[in-house]
Amino acid sequence: MIRAINSVLLLLLCATSNAEQHAPFTRMDVFELEWVSNPQISPDGRRVVYQRNSMDVMTDGSTSRLWITDIDGQEKLPLTGRDAKESGAVWSPDGRRIAFTSTSENGAEIYVFWSENGKTARLTQLDRSPQGLSWSPDGKRIAFSMLVPEVPPILVSPPTKPKGAEWAEEPRVTTRLKYERDGSGYIETGYKHFFVVSAEGGSARQITSGRFHHTGAPEWSADGASLIFSGNRNENWEHEHANSEIYSVSTDGGSVTALTDRLGPDGSPVVSPDGKKIAYIGYEDKVRTYQVTKLQVMNADGSDKRELLADLDRSISGLVWNKNSDGIYFQYDDHGDTRIGFTSLAGKSRDLATNLGGTTIGRPYGGGSFSVSPGGRIAYTHVTAYRPAELAIVSSRGGKPSVITALNSDLLDYRELGQVEEIWYKSSLDGRDLQGWVVKPPGYDATRQYPLLLENHGGPISNYGARFSPEIQLYAAADFIVFYPNPRGSTSYGEEFGDLLYNNYPGDDYQDVMDGVDVLLESGLAHEDQLYVTGGSAGGIMTAWIIGKTDRFRAAAVIKPIMNWMSKTLTADNYYAYANYRYPGQPWENMEGYLKFSPISLVGNVQTPTLVMVGTADMRTPISEAKQLYNALKIRGIDTALVEVPGAPHNIAGRPSQLIAKIDHILAWFADYRSVGESDVTAAE
Repeated sequence: MIRAINSVLLLLLCATSNAEQHAPFTRMDVFELEWVSNPQISPDGRRVVYQRNSMDVMTDGSTSRLWITDIDGQEKLPLTGRDAKESGAVWSPDGRRIAFTSTSENGAEIYVFWSENGKTARLTQLDRSPQGLSWSPDGKRIAFSMLVPEVPPILVSPPTKPKGAEWAEEPRVTTRLKYERDGSGYIETGYKHFFVVSAEGGSARQITSGRFHHTGAPEWSADGASLIFSGNRNENWEHEHANSEIYSVSTDGGSVTALTDRLGPDGSPVVSPDGKKIAYIGYEDKVRTYQVTKLQVMNADGSDKRELLADLDRSISGLVWNKNSDGIYFQYDDHGDTRIGFTSLAGKSRDLATNLGGTTIGRPYGGGSFSVSPGGRIAYTHVTAYRPAELAIVSSRGGKPSVITALNSDLLDYRELGQVEEIWYKSSLDGRDLQGWVVKPPGYDATRQYPLLLENHGGPISNYGARFSPEIQLYAAADFIVFYPNPRGSTSYGEEFGDLLYNNYPGDDYQDVMDGVDVLLESGLAHEDQLYVTGGSAGGIMTAWIIGKTDRFRAAAVIKPIMNWMSKTLTADNYYAYANYRYPGQPWENMEGYLKFSPISLVGNVQTPTLVMVGTADMRTPISEAKQLYNALKIRGIDTALVEVPGAPHNIAGRPSQLIAKIDHILAWFADYRSVGESDVTAAE
């Protein structure tokens, strides 16, 4: 049953109104957070335009404006002063203009800012929103991607309704493999194509054609005669969801030439400054759960393909050539930390910066981006366990980075945050080294006993790290010690470690998580009768699996889970992408195998009081999955509650109020099952 929660909500409200310096982080502080994304350094290396993101308490969402600063951070100014969302900034090759996209009265459009006089002009009046802006080498044209709509399929012609009659909406017919997307809903019919528009404005000209999608920012060939891009134009492209090639197309609208031809995802092409080579990322698809994305280089005509950094067992992204066309900058995750590296074409590499990220607001996931000037200055998003992304500058020649923004100093300088500590421990299954993080409550007192909250990450092909997380800090502020591990299947530890979940998920990752809990129990930091567990998405699957395996936890909060792999695989927005990569065969070909790894198979064992939460618009782990757990527990008479977040997609905490509501409900549920004397907070309640 659900017990009274007024006491815990009152406690949270009191914490929110606490105006003392160094008060704990509170739920309303979420609305005050700001972070940097997409920093773009100018060609001369003297200025950076960046996206300044913030929360809007009145609209309950995030907003973004473009700002510009010199590299020492002494002068920071809004780029335009427009009261509209701005994003996607890119410098012209001569550094005199910045193209970006922004909302207008008619939707998103392309704008250009002139740095010499501070003028801004709208270049386009488009039917749909442009994405992935890219300047031509001579600065005279801008390429971009945009949807070209098509008439939806119609199976019948309805009768003509009388004038003034109000009939029901006509049925919607779908014949596509991919027809909906979590967070967006039903996808408009049509195909995305590349366009080119004059940098002085005018009509946009369509470059690509055909019933294929063309997305991302296209690259220009050195002579400006072609666009280089990644896509899948094979006849069976809909069913080859993990396949893509690198292509070249003439900007005169000529034929498309494939430069790669292997089965697997080849993407993110980058043309060298001298125009002779193309760097890209990808791998030969072995149809496994996790495969490392490798760095490839080929000649501009597609010949002489070779792999660089073959010994770096980490996925690579974010490619940037150096000015001499003999080396490549890149980013990768290593042990829960995102880094910027550089390699010569001979394969000699080095790290240039760590702590890249901070653009995922919520839980401590990776992310972030960087850019490099021809002179070797790097602008990037810098994150710590105590601050979201700030703008940092570092030289490719080495040295200490300079963090030149402090967007959250007015808030977080006056908050006492939970201290984040890294731990390593051994797997009891095979002796592997496992990594996790422990967050202690603000004002931690080693003489007291605190409840332990286990937080399982999503993915599962992802990783947590020492990155700022308002959700984790709110748990710590509620007097929990928080433990978040990276069990097997997590990224940033190599391909073999990540692929251990192939046909074994959930599986041995359960023991990895519980081994971490046991280590904390043995250390005296945690206590057997004060354990709680939560997690979302893959973390929700793990939480549901845990309570089906053990009753050691006093309470659980299962957020947007998958309970039945058969129903999930055939109802989610990405329903076509699981068979063989996670489990052999389609669900109807391997019902026993799919059920074996479905938490619903263990629901008869559950004794733990369990909160179940899901967004009503979740298409990735559909609401029916959460209801399977809730309904089963209700039938069995187990204490449970179902929390449905109206309109929320899979990113259930995508809006600030939803993030707050998520944490409030989890803490309120746990408060009902916290033992007397567990902490001073419980006594105060």
